[in-house]
Amino acid sequence: MIDPGKAVKESSEPPPAVLAGKKLLTAILFGLAFGFFLQKGGVGKYNVLIGQLLLQDFTVAKIIMTAIVVGMVGVFTLHHFAKVNLHLQPTKIGAQIIGGTLFGIGFALIAYCPGTGAVALGQGSWDVLFGMAGLITGSYLFAEMSGWLKRTVETWGDKGKVMLPDLLHIPRGVFVSAFTLLLLAALYAMERFTTR
Repeated sequence: MIDPGKAVKESSEPPPAVLAGKKLLTAILFGLAFGFFLQKGGVGKYNVLIGQLLLQDFTVAKIIMTAIVVGMVGVFTLHHFAKVNLHLQPTKIGAQIIGGTLFGIGFALIAYCPGTGAVALGQGSWDVLFGMAGLITGSYLFAEMSGWLKRTVETWGDKGKVMLPDLLHIPRGVFVSAFTLLLLAALYAMERFTTR
């Protein structure tokens, strides 16, 4: 069987300077498209985000689940046909619990995350500037503490580079198919049984 990761690495590639420009342009275009769709979906609006936190408006959950399905199916399909490599990040349970908790607290306090905050700023919602100030301050503090964090927090529950299907001993294709069906069922239920 072909190893998609090895096949991608051994394929002929243009020089790094050419690749860098193309990658930057691609990232900008995808970022603009993603921001456009977030704005059109309404997740740059404070009341929509608060509605999600209060479990009254599930627009945000629907958009996130749709993005997961599209991204997961797309990436795993491209990987299967040796078009992309998977870039796995290490699973560090302690750091991820602490980081997720801090992210959740920030989201609950200002009702914006970095992506929706950028969309809100782009549409002229100036209240997000407080969140952006916190984002910049938090990023600076994280960078300053990175050495200490690597020696302490990031070692708590370090599982290395793993994926859920591998941990569950399920073939990736089966996992992706089952998880996609589960998310589509959840999307249908949210659309059918919730009101906006």
